[in-house]
Amino acid sequence: MISACVSLTGLWQEMPALDGNTPARHITPQPVLPRYQSEKSTMLERYAASNPKVGTRLSLGFAFSSWTHILATFFGSGLLRPAPGTMGTLAGLLVYVVCSDLGKTVWIAITLLSFFLGAYACEISGRDCGVHDHSSFVIDEVFAIWLVLLTLPASPFWYVAAFVTFRFFDIVKVPPSSWFDRTMRNGWGVMLDDFSAAVQSILVLQGVLLLVS
Repeated sequence: MISACVSLTGLWQEMPALDGNTPARHITPQPVLPRYQSEKSTMLERYAASNPKVGTRLSLGFAFSSWTHILATFFGSGLLRPAPGTMGTLAGLLVYVVCSDLGKTVWIAITLLSFFLGAYACEISGRDCGVHDHSSFVIDEVFAIWLVLLTLPASPFWYVAAFVTFRFFDIVKVPPSSWFDRTMRNGWGVMLDDFSAAVQSILVLQGVLLLVS
């Protein structure tokens, strides 16, 4: 009975109108995206309190309730305010500097692992808190700053240069970072957004490195 009603409804929608005009068709209205998700969103709108990824706060209990939450928030550093992305980047930088004696080969392996595990952790944590790219998820910033640091000499000047340059590109979101941020609403999009910003930072810093050397 239900399937028959559905078939009749579909048939009615395809029948010509009585006045001889074009057939009547059902039109599904397109959802209107919030301003901070649209292509025309400004940086201020992306970081406004009305954006759920910024306005909602995660608890310390949530951050340490599972290994995916711990990794996504990078041991809770993403809970720090203001500017959790900057705090997460700083945490990643400090870990890299303190553990720099591990050697470049080990750090390449750690960085690659953080990308894939980070994508999974952000995917699961996003489902758990209801926001796919919460501002407290900072493993993407940690992975990205490690990637940038791997391409630079080990010195305080280049540590600061990496930090400042990456934060600039991560905040401004020069394409394709903005495309990943707006379109890929999953764990991969979270990581690829910052991967793109890291690549842009590497290109700029390698240019500076060539000039000064």
